[in-house]
Amino acid sequence: MNLDGVALRLNPIRRGPFAATQIHAKTSAAYPRERRTMDIYGRLGVRRRINAAGTLTRLGGSLMPPEVLDAMRAAAGASVDMAELQAAASAAIARATGAEAGIVTTGAAAALTLGTAACLAGFNVHRMERLPDTSGMPGQIVICRGHRTGYDHAIRAAGAKLVEIGFADRVTGAGVRGVEDWEIEAAIGPETAAIAYTATKLNEPPLERVAKLAQRYGLPVIVDAAAQLPPAANLRRFIDAGASLVAFSGGKAIRGPQSTGILCGRRDLIASALLQMLDMDVAPETWSPPPLIPREKLNGIPHHGVGRGFKAGKEEIVGLIVALERFVGIDWEAEARALEGRLQRMAQRLGGAGFATRLVPAAETGRQPWLEVTIDVARTGLDALGVSGALQAGEPPIHLSERRAAEGVLVIDPAALSAGDDATLVERMVALARS
Repeated sequence: MNLDGVALRLNPIRRGPFAATQIHAKTSAAYPRERRTMDIYGRLGVRRRINAAGTLTRLGGSLMPPEVLDAMRAAAGASVDMAELQAAASAAIARATGAEAGIVTTGAAAALTLGTAACLAGFNVHRMERLPDTSGMPGQIVICRGHRTGYDHAIRAAGAKLVEIGFADRVTGAGVRGVEDWEIEAAIGPETAAIAYTATKLNEPPLERVAKLAQRYGLPVIVDAAAQLPPAANLRRFIDAGASLVAFSGGKAIRGPQSTGILCGRRDLIASALLQMLDMDVAPETWSPPPLIPREKLNGIPHHGVGRGFKAGKEEIVGLIVALERFVGIDWEAEARALEGRLQRMAQRLGGAGFATRLVPAAETGRQPWLEVTIDVARTGLDALGVSGALQAGEPPIHLSERRAAEGVLVIDPAALSAGDDATLVERMVALARS
C-alpha cells in the first residue's frame, strides 16, 4: 500500500521482541486472532459482550477487519513525520470524499471541535493562540433549533457560541413550516463565523439551500455527518451539496479504529484544523511543513492549539485510511442482502417463541437493515428496558438497541454483531420468553 509517497508494509509482525502477537507466553503466530482477543480481555478481567445494539462508542465501536489490524501493526514499527502522514491521509480522504482535503481526527466529535476552531481562527496565529477565548473576534455559530444535539458540545468546546434559529414544527408535528431563509439571514451578523448543520435522514432545511445562503455571506458550513454511513455515496453527498467541512465517524460503519474520525472539506480550513492539532514544539528555522500547510499565509508559527489533546496516532491514521479504502469498495447491496438474511433467520426463531418482529430493510433505514422486536409485557412480565436489562445481566452480556424502548420495541442492529453470536442471542431471548 502507498499513501502518496508514504510506503506501508501491511504484513503482520509475527516475530521479534515487539511482535504484536506476543501478548503473553502462551500466544504464538499460529494462535487464532479471535482466541488472542478473548485471552487479553480475560487477562484484564473484562467480559466479552454480544453487541446487537450497533456501533456504539460505549461498546467499543465497530469490529475492525484483519487488514486494518495488520496495517496498524505495520505502522507501529516505524517513526514518521506526523504532518507528512496527515498530508498523505488528506490525499486519500480527498479521493474518497471529493473534498479538497481531509485529516484523520480522534473521532467525529474531535472533528467538529477542530473544524469549528478552523472557522474561528483561519490562518491567524494570534486567534489560534487565544482559543477557546473568542472575545474580539467573530465567535458565533448559527444553528437551526432542530439541529441541536448533545454532540454540539464539541462545537462549543472550541469557544464558539451557538445562536439558535427557527422552530422544529415539521419534526414535532406542531406545524407545516420549516426553517426559512429569512430566519437564517436575520441571525447572521459581524460576529458570525459559520453555520452548523446536523445531517439526518430528513435533512431539513435542505443543505443545498443553507450552503447557497451561507456562500452569499462568505460563511463556511460545518456538517455533522458522524452516523450517515453507509451508504458510501454519503462520503461525497454533503461536499457535493455545498458543505465547507464534514465530520464523519471512522470507528463505526467504516470499521476503522474506534477513536478515529474524518474531517474533510475546504483545503484552507483543513490546514488550519491540522495546525491546531499538531505538535508545534518546533524550531521555526527548521520547521518544514508539508504543502498542505501554506506557511507563507501564517503570520507566525503557532504554539500548541486548542485541538492538541485530539492528536491521532500514526497507527490510527494508517488504520483509518486502510479501512476507508476498504469501505468504498464494498458492494453495499450485497452486504444488505446478507445482513437481511441473517435477520430473517433470527426473526423466524423469535416469532416461534411469541415475539412480534419486523425486519426494517436498508432501503428504509437509509443505512443498514435491522430487526425490531416488540416486547409483550403480558408474556414476558418485563417491559422493553426490563428485557434489555435481563439480557445484559446474563453471561455473556447481550446488548440490544434501546432506541425505541419507550415504544416497547428493542432493535437488533447487526452492524457490530458477529455472525457466530446470532444463535446465542436468539437462544437467550427465547429462554427469557419461556422462563
